[in-house]
Amino acid sequence: MNVWAAIATVSGAVLTLVGAVYAARSSRAAAAASARATEVAAVVQSEPAQRQADLQAFREIQEKRAQDLQETKEELRSLRSLVRAFVFYVGELSTQMRQSGIEPPAPPDRIEEYNRTGV
Repeated sequence: MNVWAAIATVSGAVLTLVGAVYAARSSRAAAAASARATEVAAVVQSEPAQRQADLQAFREIQEKRAQDLQETKEELRSLRSLVRAFVFYVGELSTQMRQSGIEPPAPPDRIEEYNRTGV
């Protein structure tokens, strides 16, 4: 019986070792699946927050663009006013020159074009 007892002991130890290897593999696979599920859940939960952050960034960009556009419009109005004042001033100087018998120089082509077309 000693031989059979030794065989049973050795086979029991081998089967226990095989069972432990399979259990370790299963544990590793379960841990990997659990980690992946946790990662996916975190991504799904963070999606609404990311959309909200994107929307806030878009609104800030849109507000900045609108502010820049408004500043550009104000600057354009100011420049137009300056050009009109300068035209009036140059016109007055040209009139004074003619009254004094001095013919003012011909305006540049761009001014002639503007006077002709308005553009």
